Amino acid sequence: MADPVIPVVPDDETLRRILAEARTIAVVGLSSKPGRASLDIGHSLQERGYRIIPVNPRETQVLGETAYPSLRDIPEEVRVDIVDVFRRAEDTPEIARDAVAIGAKAFWLQLDIVSEEAGAIASAGGLDVIMGVCIKQTAQRLDRDQEREGRNDG
Repeated sequence: MADPVIPVVPDDETLRRILAEARTIAVVGLSSKPGRASLDIGHSLQERGYRIIPVNPRETQVLGETAYPSLRDIPEEVRVDIVDVFRRAEDTPEIARDAVAIGAKAFWLQLDIVSEEAGAIASAGGLDVIMGVCIKQTAQRLDRDQEREGRNDG
């Protein structure tokens, strides 16, 4: 039996900062196939106002944006704030190295994806690390919490 996946999640204040400061999110493993979680989440992030950069060697365009085979293929003038990853945990250390190389600010592994090695690489490179949780669900939860807090303040 596989070891349980233990998410790595900063406090809510840090999560809010990461999401508030981000403008561009590279989504590694973004697929154009309907019904895929990556497409749903990428679309949701786009609707929130983020620019989505698809990273998938099998795609040319997703959600109206040019797709790139790897993070290192994204043009240098495109500043990536968050690297959001839809890949198996064993594929993520190399993606973490690429995220550091392109100067991303945060490295986010989606729901049920955790890699201590990838987390250590990203963290050593100065990136905020979030692993094992969904970026869309996290953003929605933070929105709900903020709305509740706003109602309780008045």
